[in-house]
Amino acid sequence: MNLTPLKPGIFFHIYNRGNNRESVFHTPENHRYFLELYARHVSPVAKTYAYCLLPNHFHFLVCIRTIKEQEAWHANPMNNPSETEFQVLDASQRFGNLFNAYAKAFNRAYNRTGSLFQKPFQRNPIGDDQYRQTVVYYIHRNPERHGLCNDFSRWPYSSYRTILSSLPTRLERDSVLGWFGGRGSFRLAHQHIIDDEPDRYFYESPDDLL
Repeated sequence: MNLTPLKPGIFFHIYNRGNNRESVFHTPENHRYFLELYARHVSPVAKTYAYCLLPNHFHFLVCIRTIKEQEAWHANPMNNPSETEFQVLDASQRFGNLFNAYAKAFNRAYNRTGSLFQKPFQRNPIGDDQYRQTVVYYIHRNPERHGLCNDFSRWPYSSYRTILSSLPTRLERDSVLGWFGGRGSFRLAHQHIIDDEPDRYFYESPDDLL
């Protein structure tokens, strides 16, 4: 399989699921720990605009940082970088580190062995503004789309409510709200019925991540 390289300055829809469609999140602590590892491993190399964690898969909308953006992130003491000296980091490797670190902890906690996530993780480059906006509300509406809840806005493991809030966040909230023209338009866009969106826009099959 030829995967698109995670090039700096490019937006990507990142997604993956458990091996053999196995659940990868069982408890609120699992979700919290995954996001902590995400902040540690991925934030230095990618800006995050939206996410959703579901029982057996996840979605992120990111933009890979340029070298200058990596350097600026590292120079900000608020980010508490683990490396003492700045070095250019490879985005694919950092995502791999996230998945490996989480899998090791998950396997220990649940007395299991073997690979937790499918390999390689999937990524779709996003080449235009309309696609980018569609991916945002596709990600947020995913729990309802898969029948996990009746109201996607109440799903606790997505960025939807954080984007609408004023609480501190690592998300690129202002940018996302700017794409939609503010909170009101952001809410309105999420009311679209997306079941008629062509599935090729995201996956080869509508059930690919079930």
